[in-house]
Amino acid sequence: MCGERDLALRVGHALAERGMRVVTAESCTGGWVAKRITDVAGSSSWFDVGYVTYSDAAKQRLLGVPEEVFERHGAVSAACVHAMAAGALERGGGDVAVAVSGIAGPGGGSPDKPVGTVWFGFARRGGEVETELCHFEGDRDAVRRAAVDFALGGVLARVAR
Repeated sequence: MCGERDLALRVGHALAERGMRVVTAESCTGGWVAKRITDVAGSSSWFDVGYVTYSDAAKQRLLGVPEEVFERHGAVSAACVHAMAAGALERGGGDVAVAVSGIAGPGGGSPDKPVGTVWFGFARRGGEVETELCHFEGDRDAVRRAAVDFALGGVLARVAR
């Protein structure tokens, strides 16, 4: 837990130092990224809103992910997290956004997208949306915990640029 808190503190410090705010758009992590951020006292100065969009319909309604993204690529894809991050940044009004969509298990995997497959989208105001794919090992909790750590690390890396 100490390491988890340290990462969130580092993200908060980097954002506050630059006068920036982060927005989250989460699916498989179920709001855990936002929870870790708001575990830090004073996070209201650098965190504004988090979207937990577990269903495809919620991703469409709240973040503007086009239906064709799901039809052509699925919810666990670069195209989906790209649209989620862009939508969160646009609708949430932050300076940087992170999006997470994946298969935490224990079911739901396929040969193309096995359990542990997680896509991330990172958007920064005035910049391009970047996507990254990770494959995490372990049970549902381990996959989700690793995804949260990766998401926060990705935000930190992009804010520190």
